[in-house]
Amino acid sequence: MATTADLAFRPATARDIPALVELVESAYRGDASRVGWTTEADLLDGQRTDPDSVAQALARPDTRVLLAERAGTGELLACCTVERRGGGAYFGMFSVRPAQQGGGVGRLVLAEAERIAREEWGATELEMTVIVQRADLIAWYERRGFNRTGELSPFPYGDPSFGLPKRPDLAFERLVKAL
Repeated sequence: MATTADLAFRPATARDIPALVELVESAYRGDASRVGWTTEADLLDGQRTDPDSVAQALARPDTRVLLAERAGTGELLACCTVERRGGGAYFGMFSVRPAQQGGGVGRLVLAEAERIAREEWGATELEMTVIVQRADLIAWYERRGFNRTGELSPFPYGDPSFGLPKRPDLAFERLVKAL
């Protein structure tokens, strides 16, 4: 099980964009993602992110793109974004290299994102959205203190920047955790 001593956290920079796109795609799309348990390959084809959207996230003043690297080697293992939103924060683009999933890396990245939101920004809650069909992923977040709100938003069908849906009933549910 990974420990905080195994990881080094740092904010992403523009030079990290290609590695970030590769990591996110490997965690969610295509056959490579099937090595881990967070794959969306049965729900969506196409891209999960692209260099332009990662660059936009890096440019937003109230957003931090957080990298988790193997301590001592700099090998990129995971990433996420944390975005300040009023008195709260939004958690997204959470990706763990498929071969590292299930070993505690994700738990540590989430804890660091929560720390940033709470201690650096004074956020009182962390929110996120998850595709409702991802029951296993929602259960993982519930075990970490997130609550389902029942608030749904439609999947952006027709916008290939979010992926190419394989089914007509996709939607996002908002999850919230008090910090």
